[in-house]
Amino acid sequence: MPVEVETLTGGTTTLSDEELGELRETFRGRVITQRDDGYDEARAAQNGLIDRRPALIVRCSGTADVVGAVGLARERDLLTAVRGGGHSVAGHSVPSRGLLIDLSGMRGVQVDPGSRVVRVQGGATWGDVDRETQLFGLAVPGGIVSTTGVAGLTLGGGIGWLHRKYGLACDNLRGVEIVTADGRPLRVSGWENGDLLWALRGGGGNFGVVTSFEFTARPLGPVVMCAVPMYADDPGGVFRAWRDWADTVPDEVTTRAMFWTVPKDPHMPPQAHGRQVLITGAVYAGPPEKGEEVLRPVRRFGTPLADMSAALPYRVFQSAFDFFFAKGALASYWKSLFMRRPDDRAADLIVGCGLARATPESMIHVPLLGGAVSRVGPRDTAFGDRGAHSVLSVDGNWVDQHDTARHIAWVRDVVGRAEEFSTGGTYLNFDGDAPEREPGLLPAAFGENLRRLAEVKRRYDPHNLFRLNANIPPA
Repeated sequence: MPVEVETLTGGTTTLSDEELGELRETFRGRVITQRDDGYDEARAAQNGLIDRRPALIVRCSGTADVVGAVGLARERDLLTAVRGGGHSVAGHSVPSRGLLIDLSGMRGVQVDPGSRVVRVQGGATWGDVDRETQLFGLAVPGGIVSTTGVAGLTLGGGIGWLHRKYGLACDNLRGVEIVTADGRPLRVSGWENGDLLWALRGGGGNFGVVTSFEFTARPLGPVVMCAVPMYADDPGGVFRAWRDWADTVPDEVTTRAMFWTVPKDPHMPPQAHGRQVLITGAVYAGPPEKGEEVLRPVRRFGTPLADMSAALPYRVFQSAFDFFFAKGALASYWKSLFMRRPDDRAADLIVGCGLARATPESMIHVPLLGGAVSRVGPRDTAFGDRGAHSVLSVDGNWVDQHDTARHIAWVRDVVGRAEEFSTGGTYLNFDGDAPEREPGLLPAAFGENLRRLAEVKRRYDPHNLFRLNANIPPA
């Protein structure tokens, strides 16, 4: 049967049976329509709130398939989304009725331990990267869940457990191989198409399909000291103690405070099951014996209800919470703000909202910034706010979708109340909105870099083929 695919202008175009047959013969990877086995699995998003049905999915096996898919999109003017790991909380990686260019089969990782260069295909996850790099006592700064895609996290900035010591994921990006909107495969580095590398360091998926990333790896582990105390008593006092301690820590310490309800799960301490806690998590990017000493205060802000702190293989810690974020298990809507140092009024708001979360699965967490993040110039990469003290991320997560409107309203209410303490910036990787629904989103994310990003967009994607993202219209 023919397939109707939505176009960029809102109409449809038809791919005949003969054309679909030719596509299947042309592509090495699988071409999937709504009638094919495995379609529902192929279209599934990480965010259970996203239930979209692409007309056509091209599961690419390599760069040649990506070139072919982009050529098809350009020739037929198709509404097109690109998926790497598929963790976009806003659902950018799955289109309704359009074309999905799926890189999830492209997960190769190559490590050169001598030069500390790591090459990563566009569909890889951070777990894929950690597995290979840790063989050599190396790491690329990534996220906090190992199933997160390398592409989305890096192109959006890349806050994780190593950013204070080694910078954001995008700060460690040396170059990429990318297929641009005209179907050309380009090599991008500091000396080849350098304007595009600048834009890809935090500017999102606006500029093409990145088929391969090249990173600088950093020495780490394989064992690191990790602090994971869970406090149930005096959350206000614990949060203030964490805030004051965070002002004193060296760059080797990356830390965050997180309000959460511990699930009744065998991976979690029994005494914490079902309890609302404040977790003051931290990782020391250095010798674990030194880390135990440096992180000791974070475990003594009071008497923890439970303490999962330990010297662990970095790979183990990176995947420790994966099972709580199974694909499609939770509906999610998140918002974030870059924060000035939270004074007592801001602390009271964060703690009060953290204790009054709309669901047990929801979280409010505050990652500390500074360190290496702040030593990159604000115009050196596309990533917006380099001077913030921390991020306030309000992560609405729920199971029953009948009450979705209430959960979204809760997230927006908390963020609205916190705006007076914000620097005015936002972190797009922690945001469930699209710019067309919230006009202030792009200026908040990119600040004065937005004008230059629009110029780069005009140069490489003048007709805005790649628009299903935190979209920057071409200048």
